Amino acid sequence: MANEGSVDAVDVAELLDRAGFDADQSVLTRRQAEVLALRERDVRQADIADLLGTSRANVSSVESSARDNVEKARETVAFAEALSAPVRIEIAAETDLYDVPDRVYDACDAADVKVNHTAPDLMKLVSDDAGDAVQGRKVVDPILVGITSTGAVRVRRSEHADIE
Repeated sequence: MANEGSVDAVDVAELLDRAGFDADQSVLTRRQAEVLALRERDVRQADIADLLGTSRANVSSVESSARDNVEKARETVAFAEALSAPVRIEIAAETDLYDVPDRVYDACDAADVKVNHTAPDLMKLVSDDAGDAVQGRKVVDPILVGITSTGAVRVRRSEHADIE
């Protein structure tokens, strides 16, 4: 068998079949899935281009579009989870990050939802997931913290947070 990273080492059709790829149910085209599958196995774009009978520039474009589509799909799932989360806490700009865990715990207690994070872990998760909406200890742009029924925490920017 050829070395990992070689086109010969990967049967891309078999790989997609084993992963359960269905172009009718995916945000990716079959070509995008093929390119990603090969790239994730360290196959060079030039080798993929040879295999697919196209240019390296086209493979690069297909890979970029595929990665954009994957990121959009992740964002869509996060949005849907935030919308359907039984616990949603809107955090106003100017809120101290240290106040967020108590607000989350109180809301989760009221909804009988368990959150599996300590206060320091929750603050780090909120800060990391909020991006530049949190700077240091201060929430600088409104955010929405959602807790799913399984206790997963989802953090989103909230353009027009209705603050209590």
